This record gives sequence, structure tokens and C-alpha cells, in this order.
Amino acid sequence: MPTSELGPALRTIVLRDIVLVSAPPLLLAGAGLGHPDALTRSTAGHWAGLHIWLLPLFPLLALGVVVPLWGRPGRDAAGAATVVAWVGAFGYAVFYTGLDAVAGIAAGTVRGHAGVHPGTVVHPLFRTGDALGHAGAYALGVAVLAASVALFLRHGARVLPGAVLLLIACWSFTDSHIFWPRGVLTMLAFALGFALLATAPRRA
Repeated sequence: MPTSELGPALRTIVLRDIVLVSAPPLLLAGAGLGHPDALTRSTAGHWAGLHIWLLPLFPLLALGVVVPLWGRPGRDAAGAATVVAWVGAFGYAVFYTGLDAVAGIAAGTVRGHAGVHPGTVVHPLFRTGDALGHAGAYALGVAVLAASVALFLRHGARVLPGAVLLLIACWSFTDSHIFWPRGVLTMLAFALGFALLATAPRRA
């Protein structure tokens, strides 16, 4: 059913859900346009400052999984998949925030100091951050897959376009972060995929 044919109250809910799930990846895509390609002495301040601003934003990507599954899970397969999705979303929020803090804020701050050799300090921070980031991205993939299963069991095949797009985005996210161009395109795919997933239960 097109949004224009919905009742006013339901149309408001649909638009609210679209904003909640698509705003974080759209903002991250915008941030990616200004993300330095590499961490150097000249980009260190921008690198660290950008990741400070992104610290509260990265976890909000998990809203794309949480919002479509809002409510108490049932005692069935869809309910079990919902719980798995929530756990995966929590894991993403925790571990990817670790990446932001370690490889973003800490590495950028350290690299900006004179006399710091990247191989002795910055590279170990990147290795730790990458491990945290991969764990977070894989957790998000698990969350998206579980959410897709839960919504498919409840609402059928109309959730598949959003689910497929999101799984592709999760695969890209494992090593693209928000770097231009692939990271930005990945965030745009998340925005569209989450919107499709959130509105699928309300489409006839």
C-alpha cells in the first residue's frame, strides 16, 4: 500500500520509522565524504576530531535492526530470531565503538604528536581497532540476518529486497568503514535497506 493511502496516524509511524533507521547511515555517509584517506601528521587532528563526533553516531546504526523488531518477542521461531538480532545489534554497538575509540580517536591523537613513529604506536592501535571493527561488522551481519528471518516469518517475501541489500552492505562494511567511495556507498545502501526493512510489514 502506498504511503499516501495510509491513514494519518499510520503514515506518521511509517515516516518516523524511516527517519529513525535511515538518518544514522545517511549522516555517516556524509561524514565519510570528509574522512581523510590516510592518517598522517597533517590529517591527525581532523582524523581524531571526526571520530570524536562520530562516537555517539556509529552505535545508532543498530536502530535499523531494533526499530522493525520493536516489541516483546514471541515464544516462537520469529521471537528467537528477534532475540538473536538484538544481541547482534548490541555486539555491533559495543565492538564498533571500540574501533572508533582506538583506531579513530586514540590513533589520531597519538599520530599528531611530534616524534611518534607510526610503526611503534599507531600500527598496533590500528591492528586492535581493526579486530574490534571486524567483530562489530560481523555482529551487525548476524543481527541483520536474524532480523530478516524474524520479519520473513511474520510478513513473508516482501522483506527480501531490503534483507538482500542489507546483507550486501554488511559484507562491504567489514573492510570499507565510511571511506569514500565504497564506505559512503555502503552507508547509503544501509539507509535504503533499513528503510525497506522497516516499512515492509506495513506494505500490503
